[in-house]
Amino acid sequence: MRKIIVGISFLLQLANMATAQEVNNLLSYKSINADRYYRLNYENDFFSATDQYYTQGIHMEVVSPALRKNPLTKLLLHPHYDYIRYGLGAEHDGYTPTSIGSDQILFGDRPFAGCLYLKSFVIAIDPKKKQRFSAALSTGVIGPGAGAMEMQRDIHKWLNNVTPHGWEYQVHNDVILNEELDYEKQLLSYGKYFLLDAEGMARVGTLSDKAGIGTTLMFGYFYSPYESQPEAKNHFRIYAYEHPEFALIGYDATLQGGMFNRTSPYTIPSSDISRVVFQNRFGFVVIYQRFHLEYFQSVKSNEYTTGKMHVWGGVQIAFGF
Repeated sequence: MRKIIVGISFLLQLANMATAQEVNNLLSYKSINADRYYRLNYENDFFSATDQYYTQGIHMEVVSPALRKNPLTKLLLHPHYDYIRYGLGAEHDGYTPTSIGSDQILFGDRPFAGCLYLKSFVIAIDPKKKQRFSAALSTGVIGPGAGAMEMQRDIHKWLNNVTPHGWEYQVHNDVILNEELDYEKQLLSYGKYFLLDAEGMARVGTLSDKAGIGTTLMFGYFYSPYESQPEAKNHFRIYAYEHPEFALIGYDATLQGGMFNRTSPYTIPSSDISRVVFQNRFGFVVIYQRFHLEYFQSVKSNEYTTGKMHVWGGVQIAFGF
């Protein structure tokens, strides 16, 4: 339990130092077959040589049976499958328009926005029927209270880059209270070398309201995300994955402003929101003993009528304990 407390404290400190639920570590292609682990996920569009839209995401999490006692875990809806993991994460996301050099509002472009929140989650696995169900509850803040302006300015200062302008027009402070549900079912598999599954997801709350369907293709040499046994300590795995998905968008606070605070100086009107959005993620994963390393690239279609397709990348490091 002491290790859990230390891990959570470190997680929260980094999230507050750093900077809409862009990071999703609940799905099969992100699976770590262990009861206890730490994970750091960092995403940034400098991997695609841009500085716009979803410009940065930081997510840290810890998974342990001890987190079953987390009071927020009791609020999560999930089936009582044979094997359940319990986790707690902290996430910080930053969003900017296509230019950070203007002192004026760039109408028709994406608003500045920052999000900071805790994410309590469970991952339930049914090895017999080859299905997974995950649920997450996010609680936090969108707006200046998330510290995204300070984060980007500090990073640009360290890199001797241009000072960002326009953050004074960011989405104003509002509460984040969001629940996410994901269901996955294995369709095809061939040992430890090939897997195909289908996914259905839904989000509801003050940050993001949407529903979607997707599929995951994994190929290489991997441990099945539909098995319950923890991975062996001495092992090597390497694989690639592809995860396309379509989402039906109901509400996005990073574009439309907070659900309760309607005083933001600039937001995208509901009539301009793209109601169907496509996103694809492709990644490589290498595992040695208890250490996991991943690199990935994501692409998303335009989220509003005057927006453009956006590409970003990221890295993930995880280790068991």
